[in-house]
Amino acid sequence: MKDIFKTSATFIVALRILVGLIFFFEGIQKFIRPEEVGLGRFAKIGFENPEFWAHFTGIFEIFCGLLVLLGLVMRIAIIPLIVIMAVAFIETKWPILIEQGFWPFAHEYRTDLLMTVLLIYLLVYGAGINSLDYKIYKSKYQL
Repeated sequence: MKDIFKTSATFIVALRILVGLIFFFEGIQKFIRPEEVGLGRFAKIGFENPEFWAHFTGIFEIFCGLLVLLGLVMRIAIIPLIVIMAVAFIETKWPILIEQGFWPFAHEYRTDLLMTVLLIYLLVYGAGINSLDYKIYKSKYQL
């Protein structure tokens, strides 16, 4: 069993870096590019009180993205990110499927689908042995 964790440790770190950085950078962009991905985007989608929701989402993406990067309480940090992805699907992708059909939807949803699958993978398999969770709670990992 130890061999599985050793060979997949690098893979899990790579996934954590990928997922963590994407959410971290997306969160920052909600503040530095508000018209494109923050307040303006949330207003365009039709959110009531778009400034609050853009900032709320941006803060969660930054904070949870950092926790995923570090592998610190990662499974807990992933829950709000999955909620963000679900809301993004409902608010931005589902209408494309209904109005334009499957192929435009498939094109627009590809990145969101990948991020959601990676979040679920990390939720199931955890932060791995190269994480702060492992260093702090080593005795709970039965390796």
